[in-house]
Amino acid sequence: MGAAKYRIAVFASGQGSNFQNLLDASRSGELDAEIVLLVCDKPQAFVVERARQAGVECYLFDPKSYVRREDYEADIAAELEKRGIDLVVLAGYMRLLTSVLVEPYAGRMINIHPSLLPAFPGKDAIGQAWEYGVKVTGVTVHLVDGGMDTGAVIAQAAVEIAPNDSLESLETKIHAAEQRLYPQVVSWFAKNRVRVEGRKVTILSE
Repeated sequence: MGAAKYRIAVFASGQGSNFQNLLDASRSGELDAEIVLLVCDKPQAFVVERARQAGVECYLFDPKSYVRREDYEADIAAELEKRGIDLVVLAGYMRLLTSVLVEPYAGRMINIHPSLLPAFPGKDAIGQAWEYGVKVTGVTVHLVDGGMDTGAVIAQAAVEIAPNDSLESLETKIHAAEQRLYPQVVSWFAKNRVRVEGRKVTILSE
């Protein structure tokens, strides 16, 4: 028997384009890891249909049926532990996390954000960058620490805003950069190449 596959849970709330991208990378062998669970707070989201078509197990929940955020996160944590999850990947999951999930997965929970953090955190980062008039923006993959896009930066990719770009064309360029960068970063974790010391993240050579 070979070594057990690196096990990933993806959290998503919407269309699931980054979920699909990671799934495709896993199925093609580009990413030596297995997506074993989708966690979604919106059972009607299209990402759920993507997961079901691919045969990925789903854990769906309605936050409104819980009194506190910590309560539903405790249920999620139990599901993650039951499945032996190695890495939690946020891919368009639109809720801040508490210590109930962040602490057990410290250093093993990542998010992707469509700007060069710390610039333009929070919602509509592409629109924020566009309105500000910057010439370069991009995407950031970072560790999750419970704040709003405040975790240590793992990797970034720059995207130039050309004079003939529109907001729509910039969004297309940003999403393309996300789809290149996220599987690469996840593969670093799967190969145990990521070292974290405070806010400094080092990628070890292969």
